[in-house]
Amino acid sequence: MEGGEIQEEMVVDVRSQSPALPRKPEKSPYDMLKETKASVEEVVAKILSVKKENKTKSELREQVTQMFLNFVNLRQVNRSILLEEDKVKAETERAKAPVDFTTLQHHNLMYEKSHYLKAIKTCKDFKSKYPDIELVPEEEFFGDAPEDIKGSNLSEDSSHNLMLKRLNYELFQRKDLCKLIERLEQRKKSLLETIANRKKFLSSLPSHLKSLKKASLPVQNQLGVLHTKKLKLHHSAELLPPPLYVMYSQFMAQKEAFGEDIDLEIIGSMKDAQAFARQQANKENGLSTSLESSRLEDDVPDEEDNGQRRRKQPKRVLRMEAIDHAGVYQVHPLKIILHIYDDEASDPGSAKLVTLKFEYLLKMNVVCVGIDGSTEGPEYNILCNLFPDDTGRDLPHQSAKLFIGDGASFDENRTSRPYKWAQHLAGIDFLPEVSPLLNSHEAPNSETKSDAVISGLALYRQQNQVQTVVERIRARIKAELALAKQLDSLMKLKWPALNCKVFHGPCMLPCAICIVGHL
Repeated sequence: MEGGEIQEEMVVDVRSQSPALPRKPEKSPYDMLKETKASVEEVVAKILSVKKENKTKSELREQVTQMFLNFVNLRQVNRSILLEEDKVKAETERAKAPVDFTTLQHHNLMYEKSHYLKAIKTCKDFKSKYPDIELVPEEEFFGDAPEDIKGSNLSEDSSHNLMLKRLNYELFQRKDLCKLIERLEQRKKSLLETIANRKKFLSSLPSHLKSLKKASLPVQNQLGVLHTKKLKLHHSAELLPPPLYVMYSQFMAQKEAFGEDIDLEIIGSMKDAQAFARQQANKENGLSTSLESSRLEDDVPDEEDNGQRRRKQPKRVLRMEAIDHAGVYQVHPLKIILHIYDDEASDPGSAKLVTLKFEYLLKMNVVCVGIDGSTEGPEYNILCNLFPDDTGRDLPHQSAKLFIGDGASFDENRTSRPYKWAQHLAGIDFLPEVSPLLNSHEAPNSETKSDAVISGLALYRQQNQVQTVVERIRARIKAELALAKQLDSLMKLKWPALNCKVFHGPCMLPCAICIVGHL
């Protein structure tokens, strides 16, 4: 090895010292390797032949020495091959760097190319919005566009130039519209403020109207225009029970249609009436649910009867003795007050004949009527027998009689009585206790029926019930007043002029014919 290295250094020195000398063709390490291999094979063959022929050891040593020399040459050739390989690797590494750089540049260029191709494809596929923009027609553009927009030259292409001009005109119009929108927004804001102020005023208006109505009541009473009172009366009538509401509507219809000299009022607690109305509504809703639950309970068989059908238990009958007296005569919170005036007086407002009070008994479903402020008994009441066989002492229908018990009559201490004509005015219909067929078979006793009864029945059977009742009450009040006046004259010994044709002398007691003639 050392000899080889020295030889290589010598070769390098010779090259450096005498570069001008002609170079001998150097053998490549691979050729030297082949020659050394062939020499080794030849020496090995000679050694084998020497051993076979049993020649002298001197020849054998010579061959061994030659073999060692070949090994040295082989080692030197191997070293030269390795050095050449390292040199080639170094050169390869030096040549690889520009190749890698070039490859990277190539990849970058390919990526950029693909990006450009994609952008080109996107640009080719791009659809501009200008064909879809709703521009003004060309005729309108040339007619309405400003001259600075029409005269501008924005492109060499005429069609493109026209499109740009139209777009500029569209922009000009939209700017004007934006300014208009701003003005309208400001106006809208001012209008909203005005509306808010007016709403605030309207919210406070009911209190002002309420005070104004209250202040205008004396003027309405003076002028006879009772609009506020009428509205309040109608609102109160909505809380009346159905019978009293029917009666109220009939009296109001009679007054408005025929100008009847009557006046109506509704008195009572509105809060109690509203609470009662809510209670009735809840009771009706609860009744429907309770009926469904009771049906389900009746369908369930009793377990103690081994699945047999349970016998219907009789409903528990409430004893009439346990019913509270105040509960029986429970009155609705609202009542109707009817003022009847003299229809022949010059000032109907000052000639009030009588004031009637109508009330509704909830438990018995009857309407009672009495003279307001009167403490007289039912036998002295002018409403008694206003129509034939209607004293007001008996309840008009059987359900009310069954409710208070057999043999019990209406409370005599109450000033209002359940007259039949009041039930008819309230729309409460009831069956008579005896069939009309039985009454028709009885022989009529014409001697016991007076002309007054016949005329009363005729008037009562007419369907003008409100007019008939009012006329009857007014006539009876007038007759009572006339009778009281005559009695007062008799007490003062002032004989009135009597037109009685039956007896021409002075009467000790005024007969009915004289009273009627005086009326």
